[in-house]
Amino acid sequence: MTMARYVKKHQLQKGLAYHILNRGNARSDVFHDEEDFIYFKELLKRYRETHGFFLYHWVLMNNHFHLVMEMEEPEGLSATIAGILRSYVHYHHKKYNSAGHLWQGRFKSQAIEKKSYLLACGRYVEQNPLRARLVDYPWEWPHSSAKFYCLGAEDQLTVPDPIWDKERNKTGYKQYQKWLGKKIEEEEENFFRTLNKAVGSETFLARLIRIKDRDMPRRKGRHGK
Repeated sequence: MTMARYVKKHQLQKGLAYHILNRGNARSDVFHDEEDFIYFKELLKRYRETHGFFLYHWVLMNNHFHLVMEMEEPEGLSATIAGILRSYVHYHHKKYNSAGHLWQGRFKSQAIEKKSYLLACGRYVEQNPLRARLVDYPWEWPHSSAKFYCLGAEDQLTVPDPIWDKERNKTGYKQYQKWLGKKIEEEEENFFRTLNKAVGSETFLARLIRIKDRDMPRRKGRHGK
C-alpha cells in the first residue's frame, strides 16, 4: 500500500498524538548493527498496517527510541507498542543468543496536542543524535525522520507532520533544516524530556482521562466524564 493510500484509508483522532519512548534495560544497547535498525523499522511498517497509526516523527538510537505517532484507536496504543517490543525481543534473543529483559520496563507515553506541540516534539526527537554528538546535523543520522523533512528522502514510514505540511510548499526543506538546527530552549525541552505528563492547552488536557497510566480521549458515557 502506498503512503497516500494509507493516509486516505485511516481516519485518526483529531488533535491527539503520542510521544513514545523506551530504552534498553540498564540503558544497554538494543540496536547493534544496521540489520537491527532495519528489522525494527520493518516491524513499525508491519504494525502500522495492522494496527492503524501515523508515524510523524521518530528516531532510533543505539540504546533507545522515540516515536511521535497518532493512533486510529488510542485505546490500542499499549497493545500496539507492546507487540512491537515483544517481536523485537524475540528477534534479538534469537540473533544474539541473549535472554532476559531487553527493554527497561514498560514504554513511556505522553499525549501531545497536535496543533500547538506536535512539531516542537518532533524537533526534540530528531535532535537526539545531535545532542548525543553523533552527527553535525540531525539529518545525517540514518535512522530518523529528519532526512524525510530535511532532504525529502522517502522512507515508507514517515507521514508528513500536518502542521509542517500546511507550510511545506512555502518553506521547503531548507527552512526545515534551519529550524531543526536551532537549539531548543530549556523550557521547551523540559516538556518532552521526562514524558511524565501530557502537553497541551487547558482545553486539550480537560478532554483526556487517565486509564492504566495512559492519557486517553474521553468518550461519551465513559466513567469519569
